[in-house]
Amino acid sequence: MKAILVNEPGPPEVLKLKEIDKPAIAPNQVLIRVQAISVNFADIKARQGQYHGIEAGSAFIPGLDCSGEIIEIGEEVSRFQVGQRVMAFPKAGSYAEYAAADEALTFHVPDELEMETAAASLTIGVTAYNVIKKMARLVPGETVVIHSAAGGIGSVAIQLAKVYGAAQIIGTVGSDEKIAAAKSFGADHVINYSTEDFAERVNDLTDGKGADVILDTIAGSHFEKSMDCLAPFGRIISFGHANDGSAAGRIKTTDLHSSCRSVIGYSTGNYRKQRPEFLQEGASAIMELLLQGKLNIAISKRHPLAEAAQAHAHIESRKSIGKVMLLP
Repeated sequence: MKAILVNEPGPPEVLKLKEIDKPAIAPNQVLIRVQAISVNFADIKARQGQYHGIEAGSAFIPGLDCSGEIIEIGEEVSRFQVGQRVMAFPKAGSYAEYAAADEALTFHVPDELEMETAAASLTIGVTAYNVIKKMARLVPGETVVIHSAAGGIGSVAIQLAKVYGAAQIIGTVGSDEKIAAAKSFGADHVINYSTEDFAERVNDLTDGKGADVILDTIAGSHFEKSMDCLAPFGRIISFGHANDGSAAGRIKTTDLHSSCRSVIGYSTGNYRKQRPEFLQEGASAIMELLLQGKLNIAISKRHPLAEAAQAHAHIESRKSIGKVMLLP
């Protein structure tokens, strides 16, 4: 089969199309003929050698998720059959024509849903659902700030925040070109953090109270500034390090206890490894919202598998909006 391999960390050009053997499946796995692959920011970090779970110095196939048709099942698999349409978190990467996935990390795709939409929705949908519903525990009427609001997760998080009752949704973006996109997803206000002090603006928009929930995938100084606009009893969900260099943000405990504010960490990748059953609820909820027409997955670019490097370069340019896809 054809697959993209990374032999050493580096720029997009280290993504090489190779001919390798199809993966052999374990008794609890299914083998999927891949039809669509989602490109996630975590793939960029993995390629750069900055993503947890990738062993230093080892070659690997990038990619968190995909959709396709099951062509083989392991002897212990009970929920799936050959021929079923599924989306999945593969065990060893998704940038390939075939991928093996654990049964617990594989999800049925109804006939009414396009396979491309299924692949595009899995990581960003499950992540957005979990940070809003399970981590932040959004209460109807609260104000939500969503950083990187025009990206894949941001575009879904805005829509979910509205579905689950947020009174005010404030997005932040890195350029004026992304403001219209974030508003089209449902943000009430959008701030260009490269030209404005977003914390000051959030406080203005909330009459000095601040935001009840802040979703942060950027970290670093961005995280630290977010504390300046977090309301009493507010929650920051930290679930990424998209800043240059993956710099960590810092916090003082004195900023938490007296104001009853919280910082909550989340990683879909870690749940995949240690508590895969936790992801079932989010996958089901996202699927239902898609079928009901309450959620739209914005796909802005499609590349053949051989053009994985171009897809990564586009995302790294910070010009991408919504999802970028690879098609084997």
